[in-house]
Amino acid sequence: MDFAQLIERAELTATGLYASLTKPALLYHNIDHTRDVVSACRIICDAIGVAGEERAVVVVSGWWHDVGYLFGGPADHEERSAEKAAEFLQAVGASPSFIQRVRGCILATRMPQSPTNDLERIICDADLYHLGTVNFKPCTKRIRKEAELYGARQISGEEWRLATIELLRTHKYHTEYARASLEEGQAQNLGGLLQKQEEKEQDKRKSKNMSAMEQVQIVGPDKGTTKEEKKNKDREEKPARGIETMFRITSTNHIRLSSMADSKAHIMISVNSIIISVVLSMLVRKIEDYPHLVLPTILLLVVNVGAIIFSVLATRPNVTKGTFTADDVQQKRVNLLFFGNFHSMGLADYESGVKAMMADKDYLYSGMIRDIYFLGVVLGKKYKLLRISYTIFMYGIVLAVLAFGAAIYLYKGI
Repeated sequence: MDFAQLIERAELTATGLYASLTKPALLYHNIDHTRDVVSACRIICDAIGVAGEERAVVVVSGWWHDVGYLFGGPADHEERSAEKAAEFLQAVGASPSFIQRVRGCILATRMPQSPTNDLERIICDADLYHLGTVNFKPCTKRIRKEAELYGARQISGEEWRLATIELLRTHKYHTEYARASLEEGQAQNLGGLLQKQEEKEQDKRKSKNMSAMEQVQIVGPDKGTTKEEKKNKDREEKPARGIETMFRITSTNHIRLSSMADSKAHIMISVNSIIISVVLSMLVRKIEDYPHLVLPTILLLVVNVGAIIFSVLATRPNVTKGTFTADDVQQKRVNLLFFGNFHSMGLADYESGVKAMMADKDYLYSGMIRDIYFLGVVLGKKYKLLRISYTIFMYGIVLAVLAFGAAIYLYKGI
């Protein structure tokens, strides 16, 4: 049986199990989720060039990774899924090494995820693919309802929201493709939940303040003044909470974008380094036999080196002197939120400066604004250098290929 037939058999058997052992409580971990995971496995495999037996391992694991739900509850379903997958693979004559790798992929999806190799990283990212997409909201609603049915209790909106926020904060994608494609979406989904949680907490504070104000009105001599004070306080609190949420979300998005830029630079450095190593190890040794390829080879190497240089420049850290004076703090000339301004300072001096900033609301907001601004400046520089690197690589590789073709054509013509 070839791998295409094996994948087809895995799909038919797993689909048949979901059809015959239907559980009403499986609102999320059902055949629809399984198909989504398999689709994500294929997308990631195509993006990073996984094929043949390794692709079959990942796709088969995707079809069987949640079958354990059909034979029990959520607890230890990964172990049951791995066992059922192994029984199926043994029945169709798969090799022991293939079975072992499928078991490893399925077990790696246990939360918190702990993949140990590239294939396990692919299925882990595929299993939580929705965290970085627009399907996040409908998926998390179905997961919550499923958890309520299995747990036989209602889960409050706040309890579920806090648990989901913690998941989004701590979850990291494992493959380069998933990090580049899904991290920004995950950050946006996290930002939406943080904003909603902030609004709910603000409503709680309002309700508490209203109750306290009502008590004051009962014993207070001037009811009109009490209501006016409450209105003024609410007007002051609303913009302050919104501003803090804006700073939090903006900073998170900047950090995510910086991480994406570093990932893109890493890809460019890796690709060009591989090309250079191949050219130096294979073509340069035979250059005497093929002198007509000297110029195209030099052109290709120049392109690769140029792309690497600009990618390295995009990721090269730039650290400032790391000190400030008391006068800098007094004059509000230093941003204490950026490590480059205090990494060489003593703890006592830094603590004193931060306390001064915390005592001055305008200075605190000014520091946050500066932090976001300079993060944006760094991001702009990173992406500008990355664009130059990718442009050099894109046009240079085309020119190099054309140069090789022209050299070979002219050589044969002579």
